[in-house]
Amino acid sequence: MSPFPSSAPGTESWRHLRVTTRDGVATVTLDRPEKLNALTFGAYADLRDLLAELSRERSVRALVLAGEGRGFCSGGDVDEIIGATLAMDTAQLLDFNRMTGQVVRALRECPFPVVAALHGVAAGAGAVLALAADFRVADPTARFTFLFTRVGLSGGDMGAAYLLPRVVGLGHATRLLMLGEPVRAPEAERIGLISELTEDGRADERAGELARRLADGPALALAQTKALLTAELDMPLAAAVEMDAATQALLMHGEDYAEFHAAFTEKRPPKWQGR
Repeated sequence: MSPFPSSAPGTESWRHLRVTTRDGVATVTLDRPEKLNALTFGAYADLRDLLAELSRERSVRALVLAGEGRGFCSGGDVDEIIGATLAMDTAQLLDFNRMTGQVVRALRECPFPVVAALHGVAAGAGAVLALAADFRVADPTARFTFLFTRVGLSGGDMGAAYLLPRVVGLGHATRLLMLGEPVRAPEAERIGLISELTEDGRADERAGELARRLADGPALALAQTKALLTAELDMPLAAAVEMDAATQALLMHGEDYAEFHAAFTEKRPPKWQGR
């Protein structure tokens, strides 16, 4: 995403999300606990626009995506989204579905790591938001359910059919997307769907600690690593190693690379600048 700002000012408050930023770590909390943080049209739009703004500002070096209350996110709101879409024409439905995909693309393409803090339900669109994060930190109450076929839609919603096989393999992805059965935390850890399984009630804390570690690291190197992980998923090996070579040549001109050598020589920790 381009770092160059337009004439529009940054958004000071977000109606559908709770957003806090401290020392380079942004925490974005889905905040409808009475509805298990079910997503609305406005929540999707806010996530899309927030991620774009944070990417341009370049002040955020890591992001935690969390849910308030008893669960992470129960997916799209049945009344406010599913009910409303029944009255939409094809053009409106295409606009809506493109918007949900834009959120997933923004999570994958933003130049900072995203850590999902998971407890309770992560269902439907909520499961895909977690899937699109770079890290998924979950406590034992977490359970994923890709519900789309159970409401009569394709399991390949919001990029799920692209992302999930690349995380857990085609066999597990086929089962999860076709049957829509819940996957609880122990199995999710076994098949690689979560990055870390914490003690009960500690997912938010551990996600914050991981985000802090990432934010204190070499931001440009992490951003380029994330970009390569996404870009090279569908590349032949020759193209991938050439992209790796070009990226490393650029980073070798960076201040952080020189700082590592200086710190190693002086026997001190590096002071990363993200440049």
